[in-house]
Amino acid sequence: MSSFVTPPPLERGSKIAVVAPSSNPTDEFPHVYDLGLERLREVFDLEPVEYPTVSMAPDALADDPEARARDLIDAFADPDIDGVIALIGGNDQIRVLEHLEPDVLQENPTRFYGYSDNTNVALYLWNLGIVSYYGPCVFTELAMDGAMFDHTVEYAERAFFEESFGELRPADRFTDEPGDWADPDSLEEPRDTEPNPGWRWAGGDDPVSGRVWGGCLEILNQQFLADRYLPDDNVLDGTVLAIETSEELPAPSWVEGVLRALGERGLLERFAGVLVGRPAARSHLEDRPAERREQYRTQQREAIEGVFAEYNPAAPIAFDVDFGHTWPTTPIPIGGRVEIDPRAETVRFE
Repeated sequence: MSSFVTPPPLERGSKIAVVAPSSNPTDEFPHVYDLGLERLREVFDLEPVEYPTVSMAPDALADDPEARARDLIDAFADPDIDGVIALIGGNDQIRVLEHLEPDVLQENPTRFYGYSDNTNVALYLWNLGIVSYYGPCVFTELAMDGAMFDHTVEYAERAFFEESFGELRPADRFTDEPGDWADPDSLEEPRDTEPNPGWRWAGGDDPVSGRVWGGCLEILNQQFLADRYLPDDNVLDGTVLAIETSEELPAPSWVEGVLRALGERGLLERFAGVLVGRPAARSHLEDRPAERREQYRTQQREAIEGVFAEYNPAAPIAFDVDFGHTWPTTPIPIGGRVEIDPRAETVRFE
């Protein structure tokens, strides 16, 4: 894709469509949903417009990918809507893509916000030459316990209101502690955080630049298995791969195996550089002490570094960038141009 458009930025007071293209926990956790909407209004001065899927029961939503697609199409086509934000991720959004109307989306480029399973929509938009943003989501970053992280607010404001995203910097502290949504009172207490040691670097030493392609690795794996919505491999020449893993906590050996398969396909050698989001190392289903969490992160870094050393040793890799399934988050532009300078240890978007 040689021609990309960054949709116009929102303004204070803009209407933003709230949609559920993946899953919908509003019935189970209405207090979390309400807080997310409140933050859209009070922190960002945006007017949320709730689309039909946010009122659908989870089973009905799961059975109706066409309805989920219709919300996206209608929101993009509505001239009064300046942005579209997903409630949360999920694990079946790939079923929505066949129901989208590419001509409508392309004729009405609108800023889309969402990550995790929303990688599917982001890469569909990438194929159309439309830049989207890897977050925030209503249920996660916007409804963060206690208060939103200042780092999240700063970069979400860039994603909402700025023409260009600019330079990143590491957050001072981070957390991967899952929230206790079942207890409404927990939203009053901030999650525990730990010091952020900053980005870690591997691979080549030369600065590189290119358009960002990627997202959640588990969803990329689904995309490659389905092989219906991917760009031709040669279209990815000179792009920058962005990858991160979810709260499913995939084993480092799984991450290594997926990337090795892409290396054998001849794909990894096409990327100019790599941005790797800090992996979540615990979840609602599996808590881990600090030592095991750090071990998991180290093992994943080593797995990724080892594969790229074999298939694309010249590509610089920035690890533990603040995007994906830890907080605070940076909603990096998928399809935006980025320059990675491992010598200066900088990451800058146009």
